[in-house]
Amino acid sequence: MPADAWLEQLRDNGYRLTKARRAVVETVEKTTRALTPVEVFDMARKKYRALGLVTVYRTLEKLEELRLIQRVHQPQGCQAFIAAGVGHQHLLLCQNCGQAAFFDGDDLEMLTNAIARNTGYQIQDHWLQLFGLCANCR
Repeated sequence: MPADAWLEQLRDNGYRLTKARRAVVETVEKTTRALTPVEVFDMARKKYRALGLVTVYRTLEKLEELRLIQRVHQPQGCQAFIAAGVGHQHLLLCQNCGQAAFFDGDDLEMLTNAIARNTGYQIQDHWLQLFGLCANCR
């Protein structure tokens, strides 16, 4: 989904379309890497020098609420964000360069049923992220 569509969704949900917010949206929308808020800040400041880190965090929060981006949990513990996949997809992340790719398909029904039986939980959803090295970093 292009950045203009993201901005339109923000506006339709009552958020002002400032230059700072536009810089954040355009930065996150165009990347294929999972970016930390600080990385978004550093990249977006090249477009809008007056950008503040608080604006980055608030914009990322709003984009996540609208399901335009998704949070990526990384082994080093730092949260990052990437444009959301379409439908129910899972994520591959390169531990070297941060490249991200979505993939379809998983057959986790046997696993989730066994976990539900063993724990008493009623499992409603799951989220799968795989970490490794992309073809360029191997």
